[in-house]
Amino acid sequence: MYSQSIESYKTNLKLTPRQKEILVGKLLGDGHLETSNKGRTFKLRIEHSLTQKEYVNWLYQEFKEWVRTSPQIKKQKVKGTIYWKYWFNTLSHGSFRFYGQQFYRNKKKIIPGLIHRWLTPLALAVWFMDDGSIKSKYHRARIINTQGYTKREVERLIAVLKSKFDIQCKLRRQKEGYQIMILAESVDKFIRIIKPHLHSSMYYKIKGLG
Repeated sequence: MYSQSIESYKTNLKLTPRQKEILVGKLLGDGHLETSNKGRTFKLRIEHSLTQKEYVNWLYQEFKEWVRTSPQIKKQKVKGTIYWKYWFNTLSHGSFRFYGQQFYRNKKKIIPGLIHRWLTPLALAVWFMDDGSIKSKYHRARIINTQGYTKREVERLIAVLKSKFDIQCKLRRQKEGYQIMILAESVDKFIRIIKPHLHSSMYYKIKGLG
């Protein structure tokens, strides 16, 4: 619904450099940009399991001036199973348009060709908080779940991790798609890069390292 007061408020909004870095990490991970006016403006949607409430609250604080309604709980039923989600949306704004154009093609999320310019330590940390995991309790390797991207896109991300951060990775094929596996010899370096930017609720993903 159009509101003159909201539109007036939105004219003073501008993404900070830090918010842009977090946004890149979220778009590599579980964040989504949505448009209802053919791409003139977009809103950022953040939604996670209720178990990650602390992380969502941290993201809310980072984008608080962009949000009119604080995070909400919702129940979702999938194939008979109930899931509890915790989510919020930002206002729809032209400041997100560039990222909508870069990260989406035909309404499908993609990896931009210029991702090497935007993948900073903070963006990398947010991406890992969203999609990172321990390979297993028997391995030092870490996994980034990138199954939603094409093989070529995942290879592009692996190349950027190597060229920009000297992180050694390999492509790991799964039934659902392709993952990035950060090799054991690079895990300590990877943790040193991202740990200063991790929310404490996500330390379990680097447990015993760094």
